[in-house]
Amino acid sequence: MSPRKLDQEKLKSALDGQLVALDEPSYDGPSAALPDALVSAVLAAYDRGLSPERDAARQAVRYLLGKLATAAPGRTVEVRVPPYAAVQAVAGPRHTRGTPPNVIETDARTWIELALGRLTWAEAMAKGAVSASGSRADLSAHLPL
Repeated sequence: MSPRKLDQEKLKSALDGQLVALDEPSYDGPSAALPDALVSAVLAAYDRGLSPERDAARQAVRYLLGKLATAAPGRTVEVRVPPYAAVQAVAGPRHTRGTPPNVIETDARTWIELALGRLTWAEAMAKGAVSASGSRADLSAHLPL
C-alpha cells in the first residue's frame, strides 16, 4: 500500500467531509498536499474531542501505513489498524502462511500520533495503546515517519 496508489478523488472527498464536520471551508490547496491536509484534519477532530469522519480516518490511516511500508520495506512485521487497514513492513525473515509471528495492532488515533511523532513508541506501549507480539514487533526505529 504505497502513498502514490491513493485515489486523489477519494482523498479530496474524505478531506472535504472532515472539513465540513469541523465547520471549515473545503480544501482548495494542491493535490500533492491532500494526504497531509487530510491527516491534519483528522488530528484536528481528535484534538477537539470529536470522532473523525470514518472515511477520513480510514484514508489517513492508509496513507500513513503506506508511508511506513515505503520507509521500512519488507514482510517481517504486520501492522494492523482495525477496522481500516493493515500492512506488512520491516526487512527480515519473510512470513508466508498463517498468523504472522510479529504483529502490531493499535487504534487509528494512536497510529496517527505515532506516525507523526506526537506519541513515542515507548509512551504508547506504556499506556497499553499498542499490542505488539513477536521479537521484531517494535517500530521505534521507524517512527516518526
